[in-house]
Order: sequence, then structure tokens, then C-alpha cells
Amino acid sequence: MQDAYQRQITDLRLSVTDLCNYRCRYCMPPEGVEKRAHGEICSYEELFLMAESAVRCGIEKIRLTGGEPLVRRGLPEFCRMLRRLPGLRELCLTTNGSLLPTLAGPLKEAGVNRLNISLDTLRPERFAAITRLGKLDDVLHGIRAAEEAGFENLKLNCVLIGGVNDDEIESFVALTREHAWQVRFIELMPMGPCAAWSRDAFLPGSTVLSRCPQLQKETTDGVAVRYRLPGAAGTVGLISPMSCAFCSSCSRIRLTADGKLKPCLHSDAEIPLRGLRAEALDRAFSEAVSKKPARHALAERGSGAGRNMNEIGG
Repeated sequence: MQDAYQRQITDLRLSVTDLCNYRCRYCMPPEGVEKRAHGEICSYEELFLMAESAVRCGIEKIRLTGGEPLVRRGLPEFCRMLRRLPGLRELCLTTNGSLLPTLAGPLKEAGVNRLNISLDTLRPERFAAITRLGKLDDVLHGIRAAEEAGFENLKLNCVLIGGVNDDEIESFVALTREHAWQVRFIELMPMGPCAAWSRDAFLPGSTVLSRCPQLQKETTDGVAVRYRLPGAAGTVGLISPMSCAFCSSCSRIRLTADGKLKPCLHSDAEIPLRGLRAEALDRAFSEAVSKKPARHALAERGSGAGRNMNEIGG
């Protein structure tokens, strides 16, 4: 699929739930989100039909997201269903990692190719403060379980927050010396609970380079610009939607757990898919791609997403 700006749309972020077992301060309110009625969230069968149409229309990569996708029961079997889609080149998953000790093996067996694991701090007390409910050890055990299950090239996602975790930049970068991971620093975006935060919280990705001048630039990896310490086993990725918007090369669309197709993360445009079948679904995907804007307006007026991040999918 090609949009009006000649971008090839090949990636689908598919959210299977808006629920999460954490309450990260930049993502969700402290009380969490109200659990929806069972019928408000798409069944796996509905999501499969939508994914099938997406692949038929040209999507090659699906990333499962949430909320926290692993809190939804039966996810490995859904992954197995998706893996049967002809034309699907890659099936990935973004998770906070806390449930990987029991699910890493089943996910690998179901055909998931790669994992992104969220990790915003390496300090237990700070981890509890950021997530409100989480324990750092659970994620560290999850990372080990993922490697033991055979997942390679793990990506660890760290949202960079000024005055909160920027004093750990060097520690995160140091992880790549011995581990073949990509530690990715993601610029905080003004959406949801953090939209009203002080400007000091929103640091550019270049902060990492100023703190670690020994990093050497390599190639890009999707939206991340990669760097490496001399002789390091892993890499450092910088994802900079604020300071270096990558809209001109954006290849993704998003599908929410309640069946709304979003052409852009930061647009309120949504196309309902529930109840559509076959050619009607294909037309809806084409419509979504045609409505994909040239760029977001985060710097000018913040996000226009109309939902919190947990309701869209990362």
C-alpha cells in the first residue's frame, strides 16, 4: 500500500488489549483504566480477520501491543494463528517483560520473531515509582527467560525523561558492552498524562550522544538511528519523534483493541473495522492509508491522538 506521499505502508501495530499490569506515570492514570465490557474488545477471531486483510493489502510486519499484550489470555495461540498468514514476513511483540518468565517459551514456539521490552530504569525503587505497581526483578527475569527461549537481538526500550532517569543514560549504554541488545532511548511525547509536564522532562535524543561521546554512528534500524561503543556486543538506538521527526519515512498504521484503524498515532482519525468482511475490510485499509497525514504536529500543539497510549498501542 502506498499513501498520498509515496510512503510504502508495510507495518501494522495491532493492540490486543488496553489493559496493563503497570500504571506507568507517563502512560496511564494512577487508578488505571476501567475494564471494558467483554463485547467492546475485539475477539481474536475478529482481530485475525482484520490482520488477514492487512496482509492481503500489503502489510508485511505485525507488532502486537497493548496496554500490556501478555495480560490477555490465549495470546500464544493468537500468534500461532497470525503466523499462518501467507505474506506475513515478521511477527513481533512489545511488552513490559514482567510475564515473560512463563510466556517467553510459548511465544517463541508460536512463531514470534522478536521482542521489544520496556525498561525505563535499572534502579528497583525508581522502577516501582515509575510503574507504580512493578518490580524490576520481574523484568530482569523476563529478559533472561526470553534469551533462554531463543529470542535474539532483544530491544530494550527506555523512555528518556528529564529529571527522572536521565542520570542513568551511561548505565544503560554500558549494558551494550557485553550484551547483544539494542538499548533504545525514546523521546518522551506530550500525550496523555505527561502532556502537561514541565518542558524539562522532554529531552532530545542527542542528550545521549552528549553524555556518551564515544558512541559511533552506524546504520538506521526502522525509526531508530543506531550507535555503538567501540568493541561493544550490542548497539544503542535513538528514536526521536520530537527533535528529528521521521514522518517522511513512516511505514505504519495502528489497529486498536476495539477495532479502530488509526492512520497516524497523533491524529484523531479512526476508521471502524468491526463488522466488516472481505472486500469491505480491504477498502477500509485503503481508506486509512489515504488519510495518513504528511506529518504530526507534536511540536506545535502536542498530540491529537484523542486516546492515551495504552488505548492505541506502542
